[in-house]
Amino acid sequence: MEKPFNPNGAPFEAEIQRLEELILADYGGGRVIDRLELFMQPDGAVIEELIEKLFRVVFPGYFRDHTYRIYNLKNSISNLLEDIAIHLNEQIAIALRGAEGADPADSERITAEFMAGLPHIRGLADMDLSAAYDGDPSASSLEEIIISYPGLYAITVNRIAHLLYELRVPLIPRIMTECAHCRTGIDIHPGARIGRHFFIDHGTGIVIGETTVIGDNVKIYQGVTLGALSTRGGQRLHGKKRHPTIENNVTIYAGASILGGDTVIGHDSIIGSNAFITRSVEPGTRVSVSNRELQFKSGQKNEPAKQEEPGGEPVWYYII
Repeated sequence: MEKPFNPNGAPFEAEIQRLEELILADYGGGRVIDRLELFMQPDGAVIEELIEKLFRVVFPGYFRDHTYRIYNLKNSISNLLEDIAIHLNEQIAIALRGAEGADPADSERITAEFMAGLPHIRGLADMDLSAAYDGDPSASSLEEIIISYPGLYAITVNRIAHLLYELRVPLIPRIMTECAHCRTGIDIHPGARIGRHFFIDHGTGIVIGETTVIGDNVKIYQGVTLGALSTRGGQRLHGKKRHPTIENNVTIYAGASILGGDTVIGHDSIIGSNAFITRSVEPGTRVSVSNRELQFKSGQKNEPAKQEEPGGEPVWYYII
């Protein structure tokens, strides 16, 4: 390596010019990261703005654009819907243009089908809201959940993204769910199929994989993973069922991991905290981790005690 150059002299300018040429030459490798054409992929900032606008459609009385004065809510929503359709159509056309075998001319049809699905998404959001209120005794009102609960936010974004995923829109669904992931710490792939009346409590650290299927009236807590048993096959596993199926009326407590495409959690089951499951569970089963010993050091004489796991199984510990 050459000796340090003088930043105030001509050698510095010459060195910078040489480095510029070196970096520009590196763009000639023909790799995906070497693409120089702008507007060849959806704009993440525009997608994030679309999420905010769609939330004003799903929950019209709770989120609004502070840029404009609102004198008539219905007129405002009409303008909002038109704005969403125009910008979403543009982004879908860009996404289709960059996808192999896709036709950008399909963007208008896809946009129209998506807009037609918004009432259905609103119906699911209403049921998810009820699930959150029914499942969380700390909730003081439905309004509190709409405005502040990360679980409802992540689920609603996923339902929007899933509809686009079902319409075979590239990139945009994943951008949407990653926006929710960054905001809430809840990572739900847009391909996951989620039933009605779904409740995520707390939520941080939850991972739900692409081929997961979740039934109705399911409740999960923070740190739960619904994942693949192994990803060593890489792209050879693309399109295959890699993630578990959770049937109706299942509760999964914090820290549990349920893995594998063949794993089915039967309806009305309860999965206790920190359980690690790689095989199917019969309906109505309670799964809990046993044989764990907690030790509390105090001045008292050793006395055995026990505490209950969420699944009802005792966990013994000692006060020493």
